Amino acid sequence: MRILSISAQKPDSTGSGVYLTEVVKALAEEGHRQAVVCGVYEEDRIVLPEGTLCYPVYFNSGKLPFPICGMSDEMPYPSTRYCDMTEEMTKAYRQAFTEAVHRAVEELNPDLILCHHLYLLTSIVRREFPDRKIIGFCHNTDLRQMEKNPLWRDEIREQIRKLDRICVPQKPQADRVCGIYGVDPEKICTVGMGYNDRIFRRTGKRDTLIPGEMLGDPAGVTRIVFAGKIAEKKGVMSLIRCLPETGLAPDRIVLDLAGGAGNQEEYQAIRDLAEASPYNIRFPGKMAQPDLAALYNEAQIFVLPSFFDGIPLVVIEALACGDRVVVT
Repeated sequence: MRILSISAQKPDSTGSGVYLTEVVKALAEEGHRQAVVCGVYEEDRIVLPEGTLCYPVYFNSGKLPFPICGMSDEMPYPSTRYCDMTEEMTKAYRQAFTEAVHRAVEELNPDLILCHHLYLLTSIVRREFPDRKIIGFCHNTDLRQMEKNPLWRDEIREQIRKLDRICVPQKPQADRVCGIYGVDPEKICTVGMGYNDRIFRRTGKRDTLIPGEMLGDPAGVTRIVFAGKIAEKKGVMSLIRCLPETGLAPDRIVLDLAGGAGNQEEYQAIRDLAEASPYNIRFPGKMAQPDLAALYNEAQIFVLPSFFDGIPLVVIEALACGDRVVVT
């Protein structure tokens, strides 16, 4: 088959970006011809399987003189909130992506179009190509945008209803998609979540432990890791504050907070909170997947105390590496 994947965001850096890239990789291994349309910056390095055509739409450019539009209000890279989009910005966004998608469709002539996020770009693609088979992927953040943001809400709802199929990670999203967009339940497919088991796997020894027992390396240090946006909504501040509740001395815990900054002011507040803590809290930054897998294998516990999430890939990836996982 010839398959075109589309996202308004980077094909990395976030859960939905990694999801898109891993789907493209899996389809490439099956021998499908593919192309990708995505929103990036000119300095970004786009890594896709060999032979995959790429049609980048550049933000902070002449056509789009503003940062990438993020499905979350705080992204791990400079971004524009959809609620701050003016009519002029929305028009430029629509024109830039419409041109890129038309080029991709003309050159690839796809049998199937996969659109990530049930939001503005997916509605534009559905309207532009009413006769193409289009499947939309819900990533949870799109539902929150629809609930709180009036931007093109009626137009988005109308076009999302016309998608051929909609994939959701789990049943609660299926129920919300029906309620928010008025989609026929027969169009919705619950697909769960997957991970790259070539990267995320056990490479170190894991001792068998009694349930409830604290973990530790031979030096008696418990290594805890968080991965995601370094932001309050991800529960990072709560995680730092709760370390004394473990009952372990400060020299018995190492906490790695892996990920990029969302809001810079908030990020600095988190850094300040970490500096004031007696515990060893490290900020390794945004990490490539192999490096993140290595960090998981060095740790014993993965913690994701976020206040909003669907089925985060990081949870499954940490489990695959043998970590004990604590989530909200």
